[in-house]
Amino acid sequence: MAVKLSIENLSKIYPTGEGVKNIDFHVKEGELVTLLGPSGCGKTTVLRSVGGFIDPTSGAIKINNKEVHHLPPEKRPSAMVFQSYNLWPHMTVFNNLAFSLKLRKVNKKEIEKRIEEVLTLVHLKGMEKKYPSELSGGQQQRIALARALLLEPEVLLLDEPFSALDAKLRHELREELREIQSKQNLTMLFVTHDQEEALSISDKIVVMNNGNIEQIANPQDVYNTPASLFVAQFIGRMNFVKGKADTNILQIGNLTYPFTDSYTGEVTVGIRPEDIQPVQSNAASIEAKVEAIMMLGHFAEITLHTIIGSLKMFVDRKQMEQIRLKSTIAIQFNHLQVFNENGEVLNNRRMEIYENV
Repeated sequence: MAVKLSIENLSKIYPTGEGVKNIDFHVKEGELVTLLGPSGCGKTTVLRSVGGFIDPTSGAIKINNKEVHHLPPEKRPSAMVFQSYNLWPHMTVFNNLAFSLKLRKVNKKEIEKRIEEVLTLVHLKGMEKKYPSELSGGQQQRIALARALLLEPEVLLLDEPFSALDAKLRHELREELREIQSKQNLTMLFVTHDQEEALSISDKIVVMNNGNIEQIANPQDVYNTPASLFVAQFIGRMNFVKGKADTNILQIGNLTYPFTDSYTGEVTVGIRPEDIQPVQSNAASIEAKVEAIMMLGHFAEITLHTIIGSLKMFVDRKQMEQIRLKSTIAIQFNHLQVFNENGEVLNNRRMEIYENV
């Protein structure tokens, strides 16, 4: 696939000294790339720089290999969908959608045809005569999306468009957005602080922290092989315990494992709750007391007390029969991820653990 959007060595430094530095990535045609990170990490600064609403301090922004960072928003081949719907309350849905097409001198019949098509696409056909106040929040966001799609942008920019909606509606609109994106082969740059949202809809995730990129990868790799301790802490649930690496051996409490990194010293070991498994007691297991059980639908979250600290474990319904509150069980770790004292990943893949040494 051809590269549609290129962000090259982009920096935006505010008078406070905060901002983003040396941001470098690209988005291919038909790809949905998400900028993910906590509030204040710089993701919206990058998005608004692409849209032309912020002037970068340095760097280049290219769409279809043409520099656009010197152009105002209305001259760029992009369109923005904001968190606030920005619909004109005194205009009907039809007039809200028709406004930008009229500015482009599109004829009346073509406007009617395109509005009917886009309303069908966002599942709001027949809503042309309604006013924004007569629509739900989800319907207003669909109209905002439809308005952006009518501009036929080369790159569609979305700034946390679903954050004001309830959880069920967010889930529904995420699925609809992904369906529209796939059907229309749209190129999208999407901003969110919601990790579940990013994991569920993205082709690629750009994880940001303090104005810098921590990792760029597909959702599976970001989750399974985080590039830093920050990414591991931010994406999904993970247990963290202290360990020690010494001469290709990793020690966690009284457990020792072969270790492929030559690093020696104190380490932080990350263990996903789903990578902790109840087992028959053996040399690779440790004892754990069941402190709490929280049912979460098709699986349960178990809080365990162990000699290496408190741990969270996920088990499915079939395993629940083995576990009783306040009982003591044996557990084993199936996968580990190891980070040095600077938060840098040591083993560049998940360590698969079957027995200790």
